[in-house]
Amino acid sequence: MAPREEPSSIVVAYRGFMRIVIAGGHGKIAMILSSQLSVAGHHPVGIIRNAAHAAELKATGAEPLVLDLEQSDVEHLSTALAGADAVVFAAGAGPNSGAERKLTVDRDGAILLANAAVAAGVRRMIVVSAIGTDDFDADSDDQMQVYLRAKSEADAAVRATDLDYTIVRPGGLTDDEPTGLVTVGETVERGNIPRADVAAVIAQLIEDGSAPRTQFELVSGSTPIASALHEL
Repeated sequence: MAPREEPSSIVVAYRGFMRIVIAGGHGKIAMILSSQLSVAGHHPVGIIRNAAHAAELKATGAEPLVLDLEQSDVEHLSTALAGADAVVFAAGAGPNSGAERKLTVDRDGAILLANAAVAAGVRRMIVVSAIGTDDFDADSDDQMQVYLRAKSEADAAVRATDLDYTIVRPGGLTDDEPTGLVTVGETVERGNIPRADVAAVIAQLIEDGSAPRTQFELVSGSTPIASALHEL
């Protein structure tokens, strides 16, 4: 984990109405997050590759932005990010995508979003990573190992920026009802967590500016989300 640095004026900057751009806007966590942010009075913008998903995003209160991360560049993406208060990387190539797209989406997409955020002057970035990603086998071409490598390398690239990043590494994702109770830490015992609780953690990070320039693992637990994040 990168050394904890003193936060900038992020807590003040992110009070009130915000425009949040979410890469991977049609994903399960992103859709839940968009709904939570919209209900809270914010303006989520979901980046989607397939225009056919636009209606589903609108139903969550999000503005659809049709853009293919694999075909975009920093200049194009930074233009789309202009005026955003925060960006969230929640994109993923998916379980049946093949090893190559684990690198072009899960790794290169996150790096592109980080670089575009820097170019656009967006300070805050939240990355949805995965638990245990740094333990990948560098010599393996197994898809899971390539996925872990992609996430690990993306996280390292984001940590190397001067963004007010927070890298969230959740455990096994479920569609269970949220509990609002979590365990967080540099490393935690492996476990599961509902996607809705992951989304709530991201919303909390955005709304109160907690845990800037921090990376942590996340599973279900016994501590309320706000309290757990403020203890990091």
